[in-house]
Amino acid sequence: MTKMKRILLLVLFVTTIAQSQEKVFEKEVKKISMSIDSITKQQKDSLKIKVKEINKKLEKNKITFDEAATLKKEAAAYHAAQIENKVSFQEQKLQQLVQDKIDGKIFSEEEESREQTFEIAKLKFRLNFSDDEEDKIEREKKRRRKRTTTQFVFALGANNTLTDNKLSSLDESDYKFWQSHFYELGFTWKTRLSKEPSKAYFKYGFSFLWNNLRAKNNQYHIVNGNETNLSIHPEQLSESRLRHVQMTFPMHLEFDFSKNKKYSDGEIVDRTHQSFQIGVGGFFGFKLGTRQYLEYKNAQGVTVEEVQKNNFNMNKYNYGLSAYVAYQGIGLYAKYDLNPLFKNTDTRNISLGLRFDIN
Repeated sequence: MTKMKRILLLVLFVTTIAQSQEKVFEKEVKKISMSIDSITKQQKDSLKIKVKEINKKLEKNKITFDEAATLKKEAAAYHAAQIENKVSFQEQKLQQLVQDKIDGKIFSEEEESREQTFEIAKLKFRLNFSDDEEDKIEREKKRRRKRTTTQFVFALGANNTLTDNKLSSLDESDYKFWQSHFYELGFTWKTRLSKEPSKAYFKYGFSFLWNNLRAKNNQYHIVNGNETNLSIHPEQLSESRLRHVQMTFPMHLEFDFSKNKKYSDGEIVDRTHQSFQIGVGGFFGFKLGTRQYLEYKNAQGVTVEEVQKNNFNMNKYNYGLSAYVAYQGIGLYAKYDLNPLFKNTDTRNISLGLRFDIN
């Protein structure tokens, strides 16, 4: 679309709105009143001009006194009839205006100051610009009574694996604990379980996770049919990282111990993220992609960076348990996958870190 066409469409749109805006009652009454005054003045002025012309003819003896009187009467009758006809039309408009006001098709000045309507393609739209004190109070009360709030969630920390669901297996893990990181970015809704202020909430949403596992002892992942194993790389690796990205849907029962707030009107509402929070629940989701990053120097001393894209026999779907303890939205966070990370293994992902819930 050319610039000229866009300008024409904009002008057409603005013109349509301007022409279809609702009339204001007081303004239209004033217009009709001014029209009646204008009609009366115009006809009287025309009559005066005709009377002057008749008098001039009389002075020049072009007509007799009786003829002049007759002409004046005829002119007065004509303009009186003109005033009556034209004012009658304006009176009809006034009656219709009053009827439109009764039918709600027209605003008063007070209503116009708060609302505006316009029509596009025979569809009527109404905009409310009301900003009086009562409306502000009502909006504030609705905001207070909201049972659901929203949060932006960010988490990061250490990532690793457990074997046979044993925490002690962390000591024998093939992955570096502090160098294997996870990052989570998401959005949650927090809904109070009861209508009245309470401490219990249901928290749910969606997140994107970036899980990184860095192998120890110069190992990297290789795919052997339906299995994925760790093997020693023939070169000295400076980087060996397996990253899998997933989308999850977390759900937690949260207890928020923030103190309730009492307003001047006596209403008591609960506040969130002002004290300690404890959340217990779980998640389910699916993998979005997996890549292995390798970096080493070859025999010629050239740095080689490899990016290997494969599913590495990872389970596509994942689910597990998660919990957090926080103060004012900042806390400790733990997640554990209940299904194995790789197919045909008993290796499960575990994550420990910090969580930020920005209300």
